[in-house]
Amino acid sequence: MPLPRSIFVLTGAGISAESGVETFRDTNGPWSKVRLEDVATPEAFRRDPDGVQAFYNARREGLRRVSANPAHEALAKLERAFAGTLTLVTQNIDDLHERGGSSAVIHMHGELKKAICAACGFRRAQDGDIRVEEACPACSRTGTMRPDVVWFGEMPHHLDAIFERLEAADLFVSIGTSGAVYPAAGFVAHAKNAGIRTLELNLEPSDGSWQFDEARHGTASRLVPAFVDEILSGRFA
Repeated sequence: MPLPRSIFVLTGAGISAESGVETFRDTNGPWSKVRLEDVATPEAFRRDPDGVQAFYNARREGLRRVSANPAHEALAKLERAFAGTLTLVTQNIDDLHERGGSSAVIHMHGELKKAICAACGFRRAQDGDIRVEEACPACSRTGTMRPDVVWFGEMPHHLDAIFERLEAADLFVSIGTSGAVYPAAGFVAHAKNAGIRTLELNLEPSDGSWQFDEARHGTASRLVPAFVDEILSGRFA
């Protein structure tokens, strides 16, 4: 089988969990101690902006205590050295791909280290806390700056571009995803319907593992560097 010329990579929580990033599925993590409808919906922000801001301010602070791992760094290596086209889409809201060296990451669920005005759509980088009482620099309204993350009931970012890139690929690779969150969970079926080869790299079989042409299971920090080396050495088959 010829080597791929266009690779589409989707990453999920599993790639960052190895760095210590708190995920929805951590049984003892902060997400397990709240109801998602109380911290991850537009209605929650309108109802309790102080509580929602405090929750995400703490998540942003937590990012300072973690680092990119070998899986993030391997994908950055692939971006630099691959002779073809690489598209890297992540469901994660952390910045570990960028800290690992990737420069062209598509964040379909937004970015924790950015803020957006709920009133006018103004965006900015956000390293520190968002204060409830602060005004938007663009429209001057107060209480409208929020984390630039996609909450339940909101549309993921960049979907048109994502599907265009996916349909142009000849290899779809899913890394560290549960296969349970749509629309990303439907990417494998979309790829297969388009005749695109599919590969899963995951700690354990995902909900959609059966749909992939090939599945490799183990830690991302082991599987992803090995996959990248296969691609760059011409051994991937």
